[in-house]
Amino acid sequence: MPPVPARPVVPSGASPDAPPQVRAVVFDFYGTLARMVEPLPPEHRAIFDRRGLSAQGARWGDQWTVGPAEGEHHAAHSVSQSAYHHWELERLRRRARGCGVPERELEGLVGELDRAMKAVRLELFEDTRRVLGELRARGLLVGICSNWFWNLEDCLEEVGLGGAADVVVGSARAGARKPHPLIYRVLLERCALPARQVLFVGDMWAPDVLGPVGAGMRAVHLCRPDPAVLGSEPPLPDGAARIRGLDELLSLVPSGAAAGPAGCG
Repeated sequence: MPPVPARPVVPSGASPDAPPQVRAVVFDFYGTLARMVEPLPPEHRAIFDRRGLSAQGARWGDQWTVGPAEGEHHAAHSVSQSAYHHWELERLRRRARGCGVPERELEGLVGELDRAMKAVRLELFEDTRRVLGELRARGLLVGICSNWFWNLEDCLEEVGLGGAADVVVGSARAGARKPHPLIYRVLLERCALPARQVLFVGDMWAPDVLGPVGAGMRAVHLCRPDPAVLGSEPPLPDGAARIRGLDELLSLVPSGAAAGPAGCG
């Protein structure tokens, strides 16, 4: 499929020739800035099999869909790291019980499944550091907003992005997963900017395009030739553009787009 030219990202009702008044660029993390590499996390089915629970493992389902769902609100469980982890484990217990796992096997299995889900090895896409560095050099606030575990900041450090973003908002601490409106409210509060001055960049349609546009931001749909997560390319809504790599983003945010260095709230 040939590349889809990126349309200028301008406020609704503005002239297409008007320069984008962007003061912050916020990125999704997984699939946008980083991808998973081998060794991959242990398969859940293999964990069940090794514990003599093959029948229960067959009912368990896809290991990538057992966590919180897109758009899920969980603020009551995000008051602390311990409270959030307790909620994560309890979700796994309920699902395991529903699959017929005996109580005597429950705690060991749930603990191993929890560790397996988080045993993710990541590496940056080759354009990540270059583009984030260039945006900051232009005086723009750079943010990261991701549906992720409690340890998002630690993961950023591990892949070499420690200090690369002015604002980091993870779903675990924010209390909701994209595209729930709460996480975007938290993001905009942290950026201390009007939504129209924030550009959101990500590879997932609802969390990274429809959600941000609905919150008043503009959005860029990243469709890499080698996507970390397969997705569709629906028609773009007003206030959105589509790119094939992060380098293309630089043409949407010209030098001097920011009115001086953007501060972090």
